[in-house]
Amino acid sequence: MHTGNNYKFFEVMFWTRRDLYSLFFISAVPTSLYILLDWKWLSIPWLPIALLGTAVAFVVGFKNNASYERVWEARKIWGGIVNSSRSWGLLVKDYVGNHFAKEKLSENDLNQLHKDLVFRHLAWITALRFQLREARTWEAIYKVHNLEYKNKWFRVEEHEHKVEELLGKYLSESELTKISGKANKATQIMALQSEVLKTLHSNGYIDDFRHMEMEKLLVEFLNLQGASERIKNFPYPRQYATLNLWFIKIFVVLLPLGMLQEFDKYNCQFVWLTIPFSMLSGWVFTTLEKIGEASENPFEGSANDVPITSISRNIEIDLMEMLGLKDVPPPIQAKNNIVS
Repeated sequence: MHTGNNYKFFEVMFWTRRDLYSLFFISAVPTSLYILLDWKWLSIPWLPIALLGTAVAFVVGFKNNASYERVWEARKIWGGIVNSSRSWGLLVKDYVGNHFAKEKLSENDLNQLHKDLVFRHLAWITALRFQLREARTWEAIYKVHNLEYKNKWFRVEEHEHKVEELLGKYLSESELTKISGKANKATQIMALQSEVLKTLHSNGYIDDFRHMEMEKLLVEFLNLQGASERIKNFPYPRQYATLNLWFIKIFVVLLPLGMLQEFDKYNCQFVWLTIPFSMLSGWVFTTLEKIGEASENPFEGSANDVPITSISRNIEIDLMEMLGLKDVPPPIQAKNNIVS
């Protein structure tokens, strides 16, 4: 997520420079042929191009609106994870105790039990965010222009580490062994959490009502996980994305052909203005298309994503401070105004 006032001019130019090279070639070739070889037949009336441009603008706007909806839904889902995680910390601290226990735990043992329940939850968040950062064939982050921008301006933790490296901070060796090799580690961790609650209930450390309330919260976490996976695993429909891309390509190719005749009405030398104005007009449309493309997958790890790594760290800070633990990690800082 970009946290600055706006993207800098150099950043935008770096991100779209390949399009500018293509647009220059597309506009320079017909303009040169029109002037130098007197190929007047290359020019076409402006009216059909203007109509096509209007249609393309509607299609691009539709895609960008749909992409924003996906981003906003993803942000609401992770807002729910934040709120429910804080609730989990409160319930662990206040519901789990010696009130109905068959064998009373010491204060240190009870604090360790609270810590284990919280850390197991942090392991779930860690596993979930790593799963959401996994590559999908349709994601735009792996296209050349996006990958170049990412490598130059920011880093994503989930792309540089393995999930096992971090889960060891939160889970015991036996728990790590149980989830090792599982396809959906986040779900398995939540199953482990439920098993622990069942055992605590059997031993009297949670009564019936409190056990049900905590299990309801686990179900809510699974619902939020499923909502995140729905966005991750179902792309913006490829038929819309494909048509949008090809409509823009057709439009930018025809654009200079329509401008030739328009500039030629004023003066022969003005025809050369077809090149910069075609580039500018085409750049607007291609950049709008790229914006929609870069926003349609809010968990892929781009500069416009929901910052689930930073959100996860904030949850960790809140829960650790709630339990009075030391060695609380610092918040994740933005790099070049981008926080992942």
